[in-house]
Order: sequence, then C-alpha cells, then structure tokens
Amino acid sequence: MSPSQRHPSDCLSFFGCREKILLANEFVPHSSVYYRPMRELILRVAKFPPRSTDLVLATTLSMIEVATLLAYQSKLHPFPLAVVLVIAQNAPLVFRRDHPITTFVIIGGARIAYDVLGFGFAPLPLGPAIAVFTVAATCSPKVRTVVGVLLAAGIGISQFSAGHNQPYDITMAVLVFITAWMAGVVSRTRHSYLEEVEDRARQAERNRERDVARAADEERTRIARELHDVVAHHVSLIAVQAEAVASLLPDRPGEASRSIDVIGTTARQALTELRRLLGVLRSPSQSPEKAPAPSLKELHVVLDQVRSAGLRVDFSVVGTPCALAPSIDLTAYRIVQEALTNVVRHAARTSKVEVIVSYEPSFVSVHIADSGPGSFISPAPACVQTPSKPIPASSPGFGLAGIAERVASCDGNLTVGPTDIGGFAVRARLPIR
Repeated sequence: MSPSQRHPSDCLSFFGCREKILLANEFVPHSSVYYRPMRELILRVAKFPPRSTDLVLATTLSMIEVATLLAYQSKLHPFPLAVVLVIAQNAPLVFRRDHPITTFVIIGGARIAYDVLGFGFAPLPLGPAIAVFTVAATCSPKVRTVVGVLLAAGIGISQFSAGHNQPYDITMAVLVFITAWMAGVVSRTRHSYLEEVEDRARQAERNRERDVARAADEERTRIARELHDVVAHHVSLIAVQAEAVASLLPDRPGEASRSIDVIGTTARQALTELRRLLGVLRSPSQSPEKAPAPSLKELHVVLDQVRSAGLRVDFSVVGTPCALAPSIDLTAYRIVQEALTNVVRHAARTSKVEVIVSYEPSFVSVHIADSGPGSFISPAPACVQTPSKPIPASSPGFGLAGIAERVASCDGNLTVGPTDIGGFAVRARLPIR
C-alpha cells in the first residue's frame, strides 16, 4: 500500500510507525549501550508496512491463545469450534486499520459466542481489546458512542453467561476494555497533536519562504533602483560631454580636451559606485568591495558634474542641517541626482536649475526645478502628488518611478509637475528618521 493510501491509524499507538519512532527516540537513551539494541529493534519494526505488522500481530495472538486451550482440550466440547472462535477473536485484526467497525463487530461477536456457548477457560480478551483501541483511536465521536454502547452490552451478555459467576471475571473484563478505550483516546489525542505541530511547522516554513522571497524581491528592487540612478546619471553626463566633444572638434581642441577629462572622471566615478553596489552580490567567502553610501554632504560632487555638462545650477540650504537616518540621507541624495540627470537628459543646454535643501524640525525637503524649455518627460504631465505610492508604470522610463518608490519607502511625500515658466519641478518631503 502506498503512503497516500494508508489509513490515518497507520501512525497511531505503539502498533503504528510514528509512535514507534517517537518511543525509540524519546524513551530509549541514545548514549546507552544497553538500550541501543532495543532502540534499533523498534526502529526496524517501525519500517514494516502496517498490514504486515497487523498480520504478525493477529497470527501471534491466535497461536498463543490456541496454545492456551490445548491444556483444556478434554473439557471443551466441541474443541474445534472453540479453536475457531478463538482464532476469530484475533485474525480480523489484519484489517483493523481499514475496517475498524467490521473488525470490532466480528471479534466482539466471536467473543460473545464463545461465552454464550459455555466454553470455559477463555483466554484474555487481547484481540477484542485491540479492536476497541482501534475504534477509540480512529472513529468519529458518534461512532465511538455507538460502539461504547455495544461494548457495554457485549460485556454484560458475556459476563452473565454460564461459567462467569465470579466478580473477578467482570472486574477484569471492565478494566481491560476501559484501559484499551483510554489508550485509544490518548493515541488519538497524540496523533491530533502531532498533526497540529506538523501543520504549524509547514505553515511556519511557508511563511519563512514567503518572507525570504519578499525580502529578496525588495533587495532586488533596491539594487535595481541604485543601479539605475548611478548608471543613468553618469552615462547621461558622459553622453552630453561626448556630444560636446563632437561639436568642439577640430576648432576648439582645448575645450574638447576638458570635456574628455570630464568623461574620464565621470566614467571612473560610475565604475566606483558600480563596484560598491555589486559588492553586495558577491558570495560570503569573497570580501566585498564597498564604499560609504553617498549622502547630502556629498551633493557638491553631483552639482559639479552637472555644471561641467554646461548647466547652471544654483544650490541653497534652508534651515540648520542636522543628522539624518542613513536611508533618508541616501534617498534625498538619489532624488537630487536623478532629478538633475533628467534635466541633463531632457532640458535645454541653456536651462537653469535650482536645487534647494530645506531642514525642518521633523522633515527634510529637496526641491529641484529647471527653467525650461523642456522637461523631464514628454509630454509634461499635470502636477501629480504621490504621498504613498509610486508613479504609474505607464510613465516612460524609470527615473520618476524610482524617485516615487524611494519616497514611498520612507513614508514621505512627493510632488512632481511642470512649472509656470515651462520647466519641471520635483519636490520631496521626507521624515528625518
């Protein structure tokens, strides 16, 4: 029988594989030389198919109980019928897992028939007790109630038959079946507990995998955003300077040489930042090449790069600068960098750009606006405010979407849109911590 076809009772009690393994692991000391053979024996038995285990159980009990009758053969008439009834009390145990009710009825009927026919020297009701145990461990409450009533009636019929006139007989019968019933209840409770623990473990594993996947997605998004900001900014400056070189040669070699120097410097800066970002993707055995994350204190580097591209940039600070959380500092820096990159990419070379960093008691704001003509995206959209969600994906490119994602990740407020003079403005307000 395949694992998917096994009855739930396959892993119940000391007759099932799960409890055998638990018994071996929990109650047999691992370090004890004396108990090690017992533990290995239990584990080997636990690997047997359930039907084979039940077959061995039924055969063993039948042989033992028939052997106990041999000494009283002359007192049991007809002896073959007594043997058949004793075997019938044990042989059906082979099917107890798949058909617990049928097994109980056949075994119980054989036991009652044995007592009603007046056969004496009855063996211990081990087969009926195991059948009762299986019903208590595997059946529904309604079925267990009906079986309990039938069990009480069967005990009464058997114990008030001829040959059972001693109080000891009914006391032993009641104790045996109560013990079997309670063992079944305990086994059922244990099985339910194990299933609940396994369900919780599977749920915890699913939650952990989901958290890991979510963290990986967030990390990929963060790295992609950083790569876009770094590459877009530096490549845009390189493209502008390369166009300038083409227009300056061969008439103005001195200015063309300065543009080439800017191209080289910008390329080296891009390479440095790319090394820093790619350092987090290295394997743990490799030492990552990391540089400190940029911040607003280094904003002059970006401003100088944009100025070298031929744009006029006016920079001012309002309020008293204060320490910012690293994520907020990096976000503000990247917003200014991306906004200036968009100016270089889309605005006219004669445009003027105004950059304002404002420090408030609980917030820091960055404001970037160009004088036009031209704008960050074409055609220029209406003014859009996005306090908690990014710009729709329909917007061309990833620059503004990346800015919106950064602001949303910091619980800030973002306003983007055209200005009255035909330019474009970006304003982000971020909490300091």
